[in-house]
Amino acid sequence: MYHGGTNFGRTAGGPFIATSYDYDAPIDEYGLLREPKWGHLRDLHKAIKLCEPALVSGDPTVTSLGSNQEVHVFRSKSGACAAFLANYNPSSYGRITFNGMNYDLPPWSISILPNCKTTVFNTARVGAQSSQMKMDWVGRFSWKSYNEETNSLDSDAFTKDGLVEQLSMTWDRSDYLWYTTYVNIGQDEQFLKNGKYPVLTVLSAGHAMHVFINGQPAGNAYGGLDNPKLTYSGNVKLWAGSNKISILSVAVGLPNVGNHFETWNAGVLGPVTLDGLNEGKRDLSRQKWTYQVGLKGEALGLHSLSGSSSVEWGEASKKQPLTWYKTVFNAPAGNEPLALDMSSMGKGQIWINGESIGRYWPGYKAYGSCGGCDYRGTYDEKKCQSNCGESSQRWYHVPRSWLNPTGNLLVVFEEWGGDPTGISMVKRRVGSVGAELSEWQPSLNNWNTKGYGRPKAHLSCPPGQKMTNIKFASFGTPQGVHGSFSEGTCHAFHSYDAFKKNCVGQRRCSVAVSPEMFGGDPCPGTMKKLAVEAVCE
Repeated sequence: MYHGGTNFGRTAGGPFIATSYDYDAPIDEYGLLREPKWGHLRDLHKAIKLCEPALVSGDPTVTSLGSNQEVHVFRSKSGACAAFLANYNPSSYGRITFNGMNYDLPPWSISILPNCKTTVFNTARVGAQSSQMKMDWVGRFSWKSYNEETNSLDSDAFTKDGLVEQLSMTWDRSDYLWYTTYVNIGQDEQFLKNGKYPVLTVLSAGHAMHVFINGQPAGNAYGGLDNPKLTYSGNVKLWAGSNKISILSVAVGLPNVGNHFETWNAGVLGPVTLDGLNEGKRDLSRQKWTYQVGLKGEALGLHSLSGSSSVEWGEASKKQPLTWYKTVFNAPAGNEPLALDMSSMGKGQIWINGESIGRYWPGYKAYGSCGGCDYRGTYDEKKCQSNCGESSQRWYHVPRSWLNPTGNLLVVFEEWGGDPTGISMVKRRVGSVGAELSEWQPSLNNWNTKGYGRPKAHLSCPPGQKMTNIKFASFGTPQGVHGSFSEGTCHAFHSYDAFKKNCVGQRRCSVAVSPEMFGGDPCPGTMKKLAVEAVCE
């Protein structure tokens, strides 16, 4: 996928899928280039384009040069020749002799030779510039709040015997379905005297639920992608007489893959039991239940410009479940892409001027095994995982086309009980660009029909930005990655000079990677490389 995107509204492609479907695409969901992935694939396409006369002329001749190396050669009748040299060893370099010349291939890589002589591209050698994104803080908001009704039913409520499947009732008009029933407690119940309250157990097919006893919150439970089914179990404070048990069942996306997924269920399907009464355990599953689709706030249209004025909003409260928040703000100046930082919140939905930004769920933490990243070898979904233990999504894209210069309405519905004062607007931009190049690394920018000159480090800030500072530069044996480079044991002391001279104040620049540019060879006999990082503002 080349361009990331956003699941606005409730259109996510399946249960528990985040609002963003950026997937680390070469163009991110904000329309900005993600380097070096964009540049690496751009150079790959250029290299393949150079091979075109030979590629379109027929099938290749494939020659095996051992258990892990082989050569694919394409030739045309007019004499065009293109070769692909492959090393399938996931851990060791390979040397291939082709047409009387030696070629060293990194592990798990392919080199492209458009004239069957000169390597212009290797899949494992990244010559494109890298970049780091910044989320610049713009401002916070002044909030008002409205508490969702949890203890009343309206005229649209209906009663059925037993428990029903959620989607068959809501038809996806809302993520929410209320399940309400009543329990009579006799005056002689022992727990009224000893304080050992009964245990309510609720089994749900997914995806989440909030439990209320006589209008007061008793707890909640959430499923997950691997196992959407969930169970709530907890002591509930009941009194003598009639008690109201309300369960708000929450769906998070529709089934989208799997065998007979049209038969998959959501909602409270039971059993629902009350244990610890004089009679022992009471099954509530088959008694009468009253159902109501959606929230009162949804029915009133609190997310819309007109509906938000239909209720009295009070001072914003923190850490309150099932609470609506609203604020009015002016659009930030400039044209940088915008996002909301929702890291202080739990789970809910967002609207701007009545348009749905989508579901947010920063309280849902990513899990797995994160560590170093090495793409060599066969790929699987657990390779190169990142952000373990962090929110599955923190930033939520706000299209500028949805904003007015002034008076924009932002409405948030929070299920868990987050802190709205921590919500902020941010601008997304490229913070820095960088490059890593070996002394003799091939680069398409230096391709000509006669071969190569010295490789060059090419740096480029986005339109409207210029390089204001060289954060790091080292010709020698630099260590680390973009954002955390450090000097190695070999370092040319004039590494910064060429970049300060040619790049600071410019949007684009290029510097040849050669000892002469950096004051001489700092360590003769050692294969050197260049690492540089420049700040864009």
